[in-house]
Amino acid sequence: MRRTPRTAAARRAERRGHAAPDPARSQEPRREDCPWCGSTRLRTRVRARRSAPEAVRPGAFGVDECRDCAHVFRNPCPAAEESARRDHHDAPGSAYDRFTERLLGARESARRHRAAARALGPHQEPESWLDVGTGHGHFPEAAKEIHPYTSFDGLDPTRRVHQARAAGRVEEAHRGHLTDPAVLARLRSRYDVLSMVHHLERTPDPRAELRAALAVLRPGGHLLIEAADPGRAFGRLLGRRWVPHGSPHHLHLVPPANLLTELEALGCAIVATDHREPHLPYDLAGALALTLARALPTPDARGRTAPLRTALARAAVPLAATATAADHVLAPLLRRTRFANAYRVIARTPPSSA
Repeated sequence: MRRTPRTAAARRAERRGHAAPDPARSQEPRREDCPWCGSTRLRTRVRARRSAPEAVRPGAFGVDECRDCAHVFRNPCPAAEESARRDHHDAPGSAYDRFTERLLGARESARRHRAAARALGPHQEPESWLDVGTGHGHFPEAAKEIHPYTSFDGLDPTRRVHQARAAGRVEEAHRGHLTDPAVLARLRSRYDVLSMVHHLERTPDPRAELRAALAVLRPGGHLLIEAADPGRAFGRLLGRRWVPHGSPHHLHLVPPANLLTELEALGCAIVATDHREPHLPYDLAGALALTLARALPTPDARGRTAPLRTALARAAVPLAATATAADHVLAPLLRRTRFANAYRVIARTPPSSA
């Protein structure tokens, strides 16, 4: 009997001793209501396909928007077992982080991290700081330059957080999710500052993540959040080729008005907001990368890259360099317009914990 060819993903899973993921079981049922406000007035924002820079295997996914509160979310969302598999093997998140780091460049990434840490300066000189979704710990590494007397810890669901500790970027490494009861019990009321730098987009329940963040902070502590703004012009203009839309790892894009309202409902005082400094200069280069990933020939069934794909990708290098340069040259202007693609919120927790 002729054997059915196995995909590269299936062979990798077999070598690890795991069953290959079943696409039919990797997603929750499609929602008919908004996960933020409960409205049933939804509209399809984009229909996209996972692409080479960030995907482990191909597959379609959708991004919907609530007509009432403007919340943007992936619909359907990954199933719990798919999220657990992703966190265990690290590959998708790591691939996406490498993709965005290539778009921004190491120097720009460090600059924006220092700017976020500096934004807290006028408000507090913290003793302890927890960076949630820290990955390899690049944010704490840069923030130490601004707050040299602060103790930085990291929390991440992947093994990268232990690599960050080994590299000296964080002092304590906590692996897991902030909403895990065991993690929450261990970290409750330990920190003066908690940061989520483009982490809230990846959480299955942003409201639960915010409540857990307040539980980890000491009374009067500060919460620093940076996130993509779904209401900005690049999201409308580029559609599925906008990086936050094109990534299947972005589950929720929370408009700043929704986030501010939620934080105030939780008793927080809003200390500062900013749309200029958090802007990420990667929109044009990211759109080009996602376009090329979908247009270039895909690898064969054995996981080998077609020679034509390699040749075309090399030919596109000058175009990619031009797009990257344009992103950085235009960034000072775009930061002052509706094209600024991200925002920052700094909030102070209530003086006494509930």
